[in-house]
Amino acid sequence: MPREAMDYDVVIVGGGPSGLSTAIKLKQLDPELNVCLLEKASEIGAHILSGNVFETRALDELLPNWKELNSPIKTKVSKEKFLFLGKSKSLSWPTWLLPSVQQNHNNYIISLANLCRWLAEQAEALGVEIFPGFPASEILYNEDGSVKGVATQDMGVDKNGNKKDNFESGIELLGKVTVFAEGCRGHLGKQLIEKYNLSEGKDPQQYGIGFKEIWEISEQNHEEGMVMHTAGWPLDNNTYGGSFIYHAENKQVFLGYVIGLDYKNPHLSPFDEFQRFKTHPKIKNIIEGGKRISYGARALIEGGLQSLPKMFMPGALLIGCDAGTLNMPKIKGSHTAMKSGMIAAETINKHLKEKQNLSIYEDKFKKSWIYEELHTARNVKPSFSWGLILGIIFTGIDQLLFRGKLPFTLRHKHADHETLKPANEMPKIDYPRPDNVITFDKTSSIYLTGTNHTDNQPVHLQLKDPNLPINYTLEKFDEPAQRYCPAGVYEVQNENGINKFIINSQNCIHCKTCDIKEPSQNITWVTPEGSGGPKYGNM
Repeated sequence: MPREAMDYDVVIVGGGPSGLSTAIKLKQLDPELNVCLLEKASEIGAHILSGNVFETRALDELLPNWKELNSPIKTKVSKEKFLFLGKSKSLSWPTWLLPSVQQNHNNYIISLANLCRWLAEQAEALGVEIFPGFPASEILYNEDGSVKGVATQDMGVDKNGNKKDNFESGIELLGKVTVFAEGCRGHLGKQLIEKYNLSEGKDPQQYGIGFKEIWEISEQNHEEGMVMHTAGWPLDNNTYGGSFIYHAENKQVFLGYVIGLDYKNPHLSPFDEFQRFKTHPKIKNIIEGGKRISYGARALIEGGLQSLPKMFMPGALLIGCDAGTLNMPKIKGSHTAMKSGMIAAETINKHLKEKQNLSIYEDKFKKSWIYEELHTARNVKPSFSWGLILGIIFTGIDQLLFRGKLPFTLRHKHADHETLKPANEMPKIDYPRPDNVITFDKTSSIYLTGTNHTDNQPVHLQLKDPNLPINYTLEKFDEPAQRYCPAGVYEVQNENGINKFIINSQNCIHCKTCDIKEPSQNITWVTPEGSGGPKYGNM
């Protein structure tokens, strides 16, 4: 039985800042356009997780009157600190010595999930059709090889692929143009990059894993509008990473840690490094006596300009963090994602009205401030491959003295899955047991995410070779999936002297780290059944 098909002018995959900005701008340019947006989460914002100190530059262009529209952007940055941490000591770095890209006056501390919910309201008011709980699981192609649209997943299929009593066939959503805005490591974006060779001549993409907890803290420890970042402990000099502590409204702090996924030691557990970080006296003093109310984790894309793929192909555009528009030294990707979506809308409008080729996207992108930003920032992330101290010194020279205009571009030499050393060559790391006051285990943390997946559905974490984890990865790398996953999805269990690789897919919080870091690229993340995954509130 053929799937039902629905025709639109534009189909947008993903309800994050880039997809929603595309939808809004399209309707501003031409209210008659028929635009739909698909979101895999149960509601807009439920899978959105970000620090987030927000720069309003793109929003100022998209919705200049956002302050009158009851937006959730309220807490202006009032004070900044930057600390280098030792194991128990810290050194405060004068903020005036930080590159201007890392300074945050005029920015706001926000919940990106709530901003996306509000942007969705603006989009719907303009006539955009939004379908939450409908993951796009398949790209549809025309006979000439151009993108025709996407199909949503069949619902009500058991883990063996058989139809259950509640089976519903997926729907085909066909567009004159399809926009892929799935966020970091989108599984359809990954397919498009491969099919159309969009990364030809580009550096390997780079990623980090970001953790975030929301704490309610005592009034005397809370400084609304305070933004603090740290570098150094608990990571060693050769592992890229750092923290953020943002004092939001209502006595809440957004506490987080980002670790580059190019780390070398397979014994390293990013989750446990984050928990350990909170025991530093400078951090513990802020949250002690408080209560952790939220937890989440998400991969973020850090390669910058030299890793940015071509963003157009026949019938489609690839935008935002699906492509990799995050500005790494700013630790910000929301405003750049929004701008990439607005350029997409302008491109599509020209394409539909004047029959201009979608390749004009690249020209518009290169003439915009987003390109200038990414070009200025391009050398920061690769310089940290020399270690923390040299990376900081070079960044100071590059950003403060030369304003990002050095006459060369540093390269990313390796993909993140290529960087692990054999387990027997690297030191084991002894992580302290959680105290359930400041530090916690993965199980209690997952509970806070509200993660849920329908029972008895196909496993959405697919192994190309089911024997590889035990026969190769366990022996060589001590199966690092047990540690790099922030949700305890992967375990090695010994039953009667035989090791088994266990996938607890119901725990998955859709961070995509396994898809990125698995050393043989043996794990592929695909969309689970509609609305499965975390249910983040104001992350």
